[in-house]
Amino acid sequence: MRSYLDFEKPVAELETKVEELRALSKGDGVSIADELAKLEAKAQKALADLYASLTPTQKIQVARHAQRPHFSDYVRLLFSEFTPLAGDRLFGEDAAIVGGFARFRGEPVCLIGQEKGSDTESRLEHNFGMARPEGYRKAARLMELADRFGLPVISLVDTFGAFPGIDAEQRGQAEAIARSIDVSLSLGVPNVAVVVGEGGSGGAIAIASCNKVLMLEHSVYTVASPEASASILWRDSSKAQDAATSMKITAQDLLKFGIIDVIVAEPPGGAHRDPETAVAAVGEGIDDALAGLANLSRPQIVEARAERFLSVGRKV
Repeated sequence: MRSYLDFEKPVAELETKVEELRALSKGDGVSIADELAKLEAKAQKALADLYASLTPTQKIQVARHAQRPHFSDYVRLLFSEFTPLAGDRLFGEDAAIVGGFARFRGEPVCLIGQEKGSDTESRLEHNFGMARPEGYRKAARLMELADRFGLPVISLVDTFGAFPGIDAEQRGQAEAIARSIDVSLSLGVPNVAVVVGEGGSGGAIAIASCNKVLMLEHSVYTVASPEASASILWRDSSKAQDAATSMKITAQDLLKFGIIDVIVAEPPGGAHRDPETAVAAVGEGIDDALAGLANLSRPQIVEARAERFLSVGRKV
């Protein structure tokens, strides 16, 4: 059953009428094909017009949509022979970050990503995609393994941010994130990150410090959530909408600043309306990004990655 966001109410009303007309045409044999086609076209246009002019706050809602494809969906639709590995070899396992080795279009890769979960049970299991230090240390361990065996690394970013609990701080959350970033920047193999939902703060950067950073059209990538930023700047979380606009968190803004490299188009109405098409588009983006890095030597890969981050902001 489709779930509508608040700002989608005009589209919801049109699509409800479409469904009612379809049911009517089946019920009494009355031919209303022309009326139905006109109403469907009107609904599709309304949806396209709405999504062509989303505000940053609306994009946040889309990025957080419960039916948006999650890490597990990308694994199922894009990768084969996925073998997850667990534990950081220091403290324990963290299910917020899932990682291991798989095949992408027949080629072996290291795959790492945040999993938010799709229902109450899985969300609690994966801590809503908010990793503790052991999650980032696991990510660093997997990246080092990939580097040792010469396998490219693919990261799928989808997190509110690193877990802010006291237990995470006690176990060295900041150090674990910094270590993961350091390993990611130092790899001699190509690495590609895709922000598929919400990229929140250091929790995202920990696995997104890559040669190429892609971003789905209606995803967001932020230094902190707009709610947290509003609380910090104005002591008022109700100003989250102002914060979201000022922070330049959309894919379109971030491409201008050179923070991301490619925007991956989403189906009309967002990835949650047609997950398979959205996932396929991400697959094409990853394939193109890896192809562009395939002929670089290890020193060239490291140098290109360093230059990429040193050049952030120069395009402005």
